[in-house]
Amino acid sequence: QLQLVESGGDLVQPGGSLRLSCAASGFTLDNYAIGWFRQAPGKEREDISCISAGGGVTKYADSVKGRFIISRDNAKNTVYLQMNSLKPEDTAVYSCARSRLRFCVVNSFTSWGQGTQVTVSS
Repeated sequence: QLQLVESGGDLVQPGGSLRLSCAASGFTLDNYAIGWFRQAPGKEREDISCISAGGGVTKYADSVKGRFIISRDNAKNTVYLQMNSLKPEDTAVYSCARSRLRFCVVNSFTSWGQGTQVTVSS
């Protein structure tokens, strides 16, 4: 069965770094664009990053551009989100999702993981 499992969420201090992982099973990840999303209580879900199936195209929301880096290791069937210079406003549940397409297109994501909690606080 198709499954995406996020891991790596933790409590970190402002300015710290964290790497999230999105591990896929039941399908070959390299056929699909993968996105990272986040949602904080009382806020709408935010698209924060996406990587194309081959890894050649990446996209970032303005709120994370220059701080976060998305990458993929298709041999490990895993997509990563390296999060640097973390801010309290980055606190949210982070989820990964699979697009039905090979390239990053808004509203093309149909399969979701359960999410991992990231808390940035002193």
